[in-house]
Amino acid sequence: MNAVIDEDLHRSLKLVLEALGFTVFDVCDHGLRGCPDSEIFSFAKQKKAVLFTADLGFANILQFPPGTHPGIVVLRFPNELSTQLINQRVFQLLSQLNEENYRQNTVIVSPSQLRIRSNKH
Repeated sequence: MNAVIDEDLHRSLKLVLEALGFTVFDVCDHGLRGCPDSEIFSFAKQKKAVLFTADLGFANILQFPPGTHPGIVVLRFPNELSTQLINQRVFQLLSQLNEENYRQNTVIVSPSQLRIRSNKH
């Protein structure tokens, strides 16, 4: 599975996602730093990739409805947590998911839980 990392996440997340089996594209490596959400979203769709971001705008299911994208994962962690702790927790939580959990869904990841917003009823 492919993943796109938005610029608002630490670049070390790439190693976490690769350990989970993703092929990772960092927007900073593709000339997309500072681009509007719509361009980041289009890039992820073009790559058939799950978009990993901390941008709460991508959690808006009216603007980015489940079923219209390969998957969006929004990380919600306090700024006080170290990158190392965030990466450890993200690895632990995402290890519980399989490819189907991501497909066309919006996944919200916080320190204590995962929430999956699906278009499936």
